[in-house]
Amino acid sequence: MIKLREAQVTDLYDLLHLFSAMYGKQVEETDEKTVKIWNRMITDPYYHIIVAEEDGKIVSTCSCIIIQNLAYEHRPYAIIDNIVTRSEYRAQGLATACLQEAQRIAESEGCFRMMLATTSKLESTHKFYQKLGYDKNEMTAFTQWLF
Repeated sequence: MIKLREAQVTDLYDLLHLFSAMYGKQVEETDEKTVKIWNRMITDPYYHIIVAEEDGKIVSTCSCIIIQNLAYEHRPYAIIDNIVTRSEYRAQGLATACLQEAQRIAESEGCFRMMLATTSKLESTHKFYQKLGYDKNEMTAFTQWLF
């Protein structure tokens, strides 16, 4: 049975393993810096990490970060990122459920828009996001790597 919820402090290891599967390489192990960042994220009221779990194992996730704003009548907006589903759990509606929960959170926070960024070049991934209402022609995004 799949359970949808917000991440808890104890979910750090499971999320790191999920990200390792996505990147195809080991994500940084939990050192002092990782734990410090995690504690900051998990206690931030504007940072929502949504997870889908089955049998106590996290199998899908996305993050919904609420950004406060002075424009648009002071309405915030949401950034959706880190959308990952274990390969053996794909096409079961888990990412859809996580993204719908992100939308529910954004709406409850009064957000006027949600922005989703992906590094995927796969047309199937783009179509998936478009099916959920995301418009790739609405905005132009630019990235500048700072390392």
